[in-house]
Amino acid sequence: MAYKIVQFIIGQILTEEELREHFLISPVEVLTALRDDMGFDLTGAEIDAIAKTDRKLWEAGPDCIDGRLRRCPLSPPPRRDR
Repeated sequence: MAYKIVQFIIGQILTEEELREHFLISPVEVLTALRDDMGFDLTGAEIDAIAKTDRKLWEAGPDCIDGRLRRCPLSPPPRRDR
């Protein structure tokens, strides 16, 4: 297992909102694309293990990380009516 790659991928999912949203919908597809299209050296076992990680981590984890360490969403925030 390439732990540095796995750690990097987990960090990306937790800190990049758009990636996390796609991951929550299709985890295996996102991880496979990272391997096949982006060249990340992930094994099938690593993809399976990350995909099967408790969904609560991906949903609540970003709230535990200081906002300065998270990437800003690419889409504008929802507009508030005054």
